[in-house]
Amino acid sequence: MAKKRQLKLGALLHGVGGGTSMWRHPDAQPDASVNFELYKKWVRKAEEGKFDLIFIADGLYINEKSIPHFLNRFEPVTILSALAGISRHIGLVGTLSTSYSEPFTVARQFASLDMISGGRAGWNVVTSPLEGSALNYGKKEHPDHDKRYRIATEYLEVTRGLWDSWEDDAFVKDKETGVFFDPEKMHALNHEGEFFSVRGPLNIARSKQGHPVIFQAGASEVGKNYASKEADAVFTGHETLEEAAEFYKDVKFRAVSFGRNPDDVLIFPGIGPIIGTTPEEAERKYQEVARLVTIENALNYLGRFFEHHDFSQYPLDEPFPELGDLGKNSFQSGTDKIKKDAREKGLTLRQVALQSATPRGGFIGTPEQVADRIQAWYEGGAADGFMITAAVPNGLEDFVDRVVPLLQERGIYRTEYESDTLRGNLGLSVPENRYSKDKTVAAGP
Repeated sequence: MAKKRQLKLGALLHGVGGGTSMWRHPDAQPDASVNFELYKKWVRKAEEGKFDLIFIADGLYINEKSIPHFLNRFEPVTILSALAGISRHIGLVGTLSTSYSEPFTVARQFASLDMISGGRAGWNVVTSPLEGSALNYGKKEHPDHDKRYRIATEYLEVTRGLWDSWEDDAFVKDKETGVFFDPEKMHALNHEGEFFSVRGPLNIARSKQGHPVIFQAGASEVGKNYASKEADAVFTGHETLEEAAEFYKDVKFRAVSFGRNPDDVLIFPGIGPIIGTTPEEAERKYQEVARLVTIENALNYLGRFFEHHDFSQYPLDEPFPELGDLGKNSFQSGTDKIKKDAREKGLTLRQVALQSATPRGGFIGTPEQVADRIQAWYEGGAADGFMITAAVPNGLEDFVDRVVPLLQERGIYRTEYESDTLRGNLGLSVPENRYSKDKTVAAGP
């Protein structure tokens, strides 16, 4: 019997906000990015709303023009491990780079988080877009875009291999016989590849969800292929239902081409709902935050996507400057879209910078209007779920209190958790240990 499709929700916990100035709002806590009590409050609120997961993003390079949240924030695996202890069902997903870390260490970190949380860990696999990251890791140069994805492909192959080091019944722990583990069920990986040499085995067993859930956010051609082939879930961002539906269909089609079931790749557009009792109140909330952003802030914010390019050197009210390939080795899909939109719509630099720093989005209005939009995207083939970002102070609380009940009443969103693992709540199967599987195949019918 086919499982009923159900809307999924995640919360991006972004401290003082993903923009330049929300920390200045009267209702914001300016220390939010390093306020653990506040993170605990948010996790409890998201779990009250039956969210599938919370997500902690990350980056590895800052300068004096970086946004406030990037300047002073928690490392993801550390805070997620702490949050595991104050939650019971919600998934714990964090960003970690394949370009500036080692597979054995990362496999161990996420396996530990998975065990600590009872099977609720997820890894957002990134390749690190910022050129400056190399300077913090003793590297002479930042790998180019396509090479970073080749590294990521082999990296994930190694990590998954390490997660299978122990078959699920390998630890006998028989006090009478003194047998702690079955050596036949411990497996060294013995990987030798283009970028990594890893023997194994990993010194921690699998959790009850088998492997941590893999998330990815690439939107370039290489990124979409990687996500379609490797990811369990994909973070994305689109302005219209039509654009989101096109991406959704594309990724699902690519997944099939790689021999996968399209239902095993979940698509999560990111949205920043702003909710008011009336549409006018919601618009006022947006304007309160947007007015805090200066043009200088906006130019700095835009520059990060283009390898921290200095946009202050150009006239503000003339057409967006011609930048050539700038941005292609960082946020490739995003910078390509910015250039394309500016060219096709005849936008000035001022317009592009302010639109980037104060995105309005389409999920603004009354609780009913926001719920209607979410339902339209979900039922219109544009999303399996959504990543909710607090675009204004108390945005997560407003969403849980005022929109979630409407989605539940409409029968498209859960009223209780189905599982105590992230895979279970997302409707994803537990990966079979490769060595157990090989034995089953060898034994025959």
